[in-house]
Amino acid sequence: MSSDKPLKWGITTGSCATLAAKAAAILLLKGERVAEIDIPLPDGSRLTQPISALSTDGVGATATVVKDAGDDPDVTHGTAVVVTVKRNQFNEIRFFAGVGVGTVSRAGLAIPPGEAAINPGPRQMIRAALAEVAECGFDITVAVPAGVELAEKTFNPRLGIKGGISILGTSGRVRPFSAPALREGLKCALDVAVAAKIKNLVLVPGNMGNRAAQHYFAVIREQIVDVSNEWGFMLGEVEKHHFDQLLVVGHPGKLAKLARDQWQTHSAQSDSAVPYVSELAAKIVSTPLPEANTVEELFMEFLNENQRLQLGDRIATEVRRKIVQNYPQLPEIAVVLINLKRQIIGRAGDFNVWRKR
Repeated sequence: MSSDKPLKWGITTGSCATLAAKAAAILLLKGERVAEIDIPLPDGSRLTQPISALSTDGVGATATVVKDAGDDPDVTHGTAVVVTVKRNQFNEIRFFAGVGVGTVSRAGLAIPPGEAAINPGPRQMIRAALAEVAECGFDITVAVPAGVELAEKTFNPRLGIKGGISILGTSGRVRPFSAPALREGLKCALDVAVAAKIKNLVLVPGNMGNRAAQHYFAVIREQIVDVSNEWGFMLGEVEKHHFDQLLVVGHPGKLAKLARDQWQTHSAQSDSAVPYVSELAAKIVSTPLPEANTVEELFMEFLNENQRLQLGDRIATEVRRKIVQNYPQLPEIAVVLINLKRQIIGRAGDFNVWRKR
């Protein structure tokens, strides 16, 4: 296969819901069963997609659109989005969460607590599409039958969105392999912490750092924000707020890359941390070390306990120094390194505020 083949764009769950809502409204009001439907997008263009299923019971109408994420590695690719439309007497568009669509339970997101997790962009798209059918009140129930299971693969449980996935999308289309969707989710988690008036913030690459932070330090889950690989983006976002203390917890296989000014730590966009860590380790033991495949192997197989702590502290110190140097508006920073067993193998900074009492 040629590597020059252009990547295929996809559509958002918000677009799927909008397409289905318009098709259902046409069936409900006009009795027409459309095989495909077109909708307006926020940029003024239009999107046309097939409708997978249509049904009506006379009171409401239901349409299904299957999401095509194109070449974007989206967990919702191939998922059915099912929308039921009913008339209401309030002359407004009201939104409800069906099976597999979450409900917001915490402040700090774009949608207030108690509301269906259908973001403002998709809500506006649905309103605009329905206005092309009729100017009247509709109750819109969006369901994603696979949504409860899919939600476990997203940030929703951490964000306080319960019962399923969110209906997302700002442009209506998905750029293949783009970072914005991930960054939007990460920023949402930070916004929740801000809304909860968290003053001492913890940043982790993922679940391992999350569990270690809660095990070793006086922190609660709401203080912890996942960064994934987007360290440059998220540290920049943290700078925009007023936190008192910042704790960074993670494995040196990821965090050592920050000491090398690599702020996007995905393996496809950054160098391996092994050469850098090996170089520091050789200085500590005063002799060349065997070639290691991973940072974990280097720490656990080639060094004794005292040497591990020396190396870990050195890396943590360099990570902290680089963060302070590149993000000077951040608060006081402490850095903790852990191995794959979630044991602390390095630290730098002031930990007084984080100690368990």
